[in-house]
Amino acid sequence: MTKSALAAAVLLLATAGAPAADLRAISVVHENGRYHLKSEVWFAADSEAIWRVLTDFDDYERISSAFVDAYDVPPDEQGRPRFYTRMEGCLLFFCRSIERYGYLLLKPVEEIVAVTEPEQSDFKYCRERWQLQQDGEGTLLHYDFEMEPDFWVPPVIGPWIIKRTLEVDGRDAIGRIEAIARGETPKPVGE
Repeated sequence: MTKSALAAAVLLLATAGAPAADLRAISVVHENGRYHLKSEVWFAADSEAIWRVLTDFDDYERISSAFVDAYDVPPDEQGRPRFYTRMEGCLLFFCRSIERYGYLLLKPVEEIVAVTEPEQSDFKYCRERWQLQQDGEGTLLHYDFEMEPDFWVPPVIGPWIIKRTLEVDGRDAIGRIEAIARGETPKPVGE
């Protein structure tokens, strides 16, 4: 066995036993026109690496198939980092492109808050909060997302579909976030 083959085998064995992201809790509630998602995830990556992934909107298209376009935009007049996202999706036969501009409130490596600017977005209200905590060899992430759309949602079935979409997309994204944080290639979006 050559040295490079031996090194590859050792690397494969070392990463094969590495723990994977663990979704410990998730809930999605629809109440008074607002959707509220809460989750707790443990990542096999350090807090700084997870922080870098979550604050780099230029890379969001690799995290979730919901993002068709996402990038960092110049800071606002107060110097706060800003972002843009465009998502596309369908509720039954109603398909739509949803835009969002916002700014970040950062407490480095501990907390990220993304606040949507409703006047430039398709949301009446939208706020996300990520709280990161080093936990052993990994990071415990508490995520809180609340939004009120500024677009028509079909009554009865629409709220159920949005809740399901938030939960499914969230579950799919955690493995990709962890892979990017660990410097690995995430599985392709949509798989």
